[in-house]
Amino acid sequence: MSFMDSILARAGLADIAEKVFAAQRLTDEEGLRLYATKDLNALGYLANHVRERKNGNVATYILNLYLNYSNVCILSCQFCAFARQPHETEGQFTYDIEEMVRQAKAAYDTGITEVHIVGGLHPKLPFSYYTEMIRALKAACPNLAVKAFTAIEIRHLAERIAKKSIRETLEILREAGLNSLTGGGAEIFDPEVRDQICRGKESAEEWLEVHRIWHQMGERSTCTMLYGHVETTAHRIDHLRRLRELQDETHGFTALVPFAFEPDNNKLAHLGRVSAFEDLRNLAIARIYLDNFDHITAYWVSLSLPLAQVALSYGVDDLHGTIQQEKIFHMAGSQTPQGQTVAALEHAIREAGRIPMQRNTFYQRMNERKIEGEMMPDAPNLQNVAAVYDHR
Repeated sequence: MSFMDSILARAGLADIAEKVFAAQRLTDEEGLRLYATKDLNALGYLANHVRERKNGNVATYILNLYLNYSNVCILSCQFCAFARQPHETEGQFTYDIEEMVRQAKAAYDTGITEVHIVGGLHPKLPFSYYTEMIRALKAACPNLAVKAFTAIEIRHLAERIAKKSIRETLEILREAGLNSLTGGGAEIFDPEVRDQICRGKESAEEWLEVHRIWHQMGERSTCTMLYGHVETTAHRIDHLRRLRELQDETHGFTALVPFAFEPDNNKLAHLGRVSAFEDLRNLAIARIYLDNFDHITAYWVSLSLPLAQVALSYGVDDLHGTIQQEKIFHMAGSQTPQGQTVAALEHAIREAGRIPMQRNTFYQRMNERKIEGEMMPDAPNLQNVAAVYDHR
């Protein structure tokens, strides 16, 4: 018996390991067994095997900018420190289209390839604000990918603002230039959990419906999981299973981006934040369980870049992006920087023994360097191959 075989046996995971090595799907019961073990090294070993099988030794990042058009919101999610009710003038903001374009253009001129846009459910902004914003961004930044709106924002625009169906609303936004939906708002799908942390928000079925329709239109999106609040491990597995089932149906998710609840300045502050152990355990189990997902992203804004770097050995193959001015997590107490440089991301990846590679919005690698079919870092006699692909 090898050293790792003995570790897996002691952790009670030998039978699960056999399925993982054979690329076989795990059951929910087996997923719960993964959560039950305290052997983080065993989980990391299995998750790293899946990561390497799917992505080789490459770890990616994107040059992107986060923009929030407004924090005015008709909801009052208990975990949220970002939103302001329409009557709460202190700390409230709404950018006009010109300001959104100005900020995006300044970042575009430095080389970003994606702008990530979300906001509150503003009761008064007209539908034309959103379509004209996208068109103006595309006019000023022709090659910029616009990744925008959570599922609840889409439902808000369709049902309250535009008075149109979900599909028609998405078609209009796509025609304006929307390239991808964000994965935010998934939180935890269990209805009892949602009632405690985001009462009044869309149900799991409504969140999944928006992404299902977008995928049926031939488009892609990310998905998320907010963990570390009132949920149990059974709730986490249920959440992952629902994502896996939709991925079986549509193949439209590019990646899972899990992140922990940040406890400051909100109604759930008494819960505290989960540990680094829990962060790594959750990332590893997501990588092992989600057999039909190609990518798991470590959201360094939540984790910190040093812990995201460690996560590269626990199933993660992507460190998200430069971001530049994240607000939502920082208003909830995150102490991480609001942006990262390419040099910092690439250094973290190389130091972890991975090969850094810039990607686009759809997790396709850009400027790959190949030798005899294998990815190699800074080797001699390499030929640079530009690889910016159409996402469909």
